[in-house]
Amino acid sequence: MQSVNPYTESVRDEYDDHDDEAVKEALSRATEAFEEGRERSLTDRRRLLVDAGDLLRDREEEYAELMTEEMGKPVSQARSEVEKCAWVCDYYAEHAGEHLQDDRIGAEPGVDSFVSYEPLGPILAVMPWNFPFWQVFRFAAPHLTSGNVGLLKHASNVPGCAEAIEEVFREAGYPEGVFQTLLVGSDLVDDVIEDDRLKAVTLTGSERAGRAVAETAGAELKKTVLELGGSDPFVVLDDADVEAAAATGARARTINSGQSCIAAKRFVVHEDVSDEFV
Repeated sequence: MQSVNPYTESVRDEYDDHDDEAVKEALSRATEAFEEGRERSLTDRRRLLVDAGDLLRDREEEYAELMTEEMGKPVSQARSEVEKCAWVCDYYAEHAGEHLQDDRIGAEPGVDSFVSYEPLGPILAVMPWNFPFWQVFRFAAPHLTSGNVGLLKHASNVPGCAEAIEEVFREAGYPEGVFQTLLVGSDLVDDVIEDDRLKAVTLTGSERAGRAVAETAGAELKKTVLELGGSDPFVVLDDADVEAAAATGARARTINSGQSCIAAKRFVVHEDVSDEFV
């Protein structure tokens, strides 16, 4: 698996793919890590997440440069992405107890009725390359802190980021197997989903990829969370501040090197201000 700098089109590094046996071993480690750690206190899991956030801040420049070299965003925006990942670690470290507390439900006198939020087990995250750190951390921070374990199948053009994220959790002190990167192609995703040891899958990507993952997960009766493609209109009416709209529109189309799911995909401009807007 190659990491190619999109600015120079030169190969910045090469990584060995994981074969079927390596994937099975990773699933075994994930299962063992879940069984051994499912009773770990929330206090311990929150402490680990704080340490992960601290490590991200300590290595902000290193990880920002890695993102820029692999996917091409401006390094200033890559720094902001690392900071946002550290923030999400802080958020769930602070609020995990609130999110995971039992929901009490009214019932008959003498009956204690409630909904309890329990970890599922190993979860596969299929993630895109446009925000190579953020997309993963917004999945990992809540799931690891709630007691699940994660397996990351990242986009094939950001293997360096995938391994760096595993490094963050490992060096923050997470036990072996709690978070692992799978350097595999899309052709192996179905096999992972179909494995009995995997309990759920989440994907951010195209509608085509979402259909494929949902079809396999549905056949296995496994939980899924899908965030799929959209197409956002940027509408400028005749009473708009046209200069401000043009500046915002340019930024909305080009932010993150144009690779943002909420970018302005098309512009709908009232004919009375269209020339000025252009």
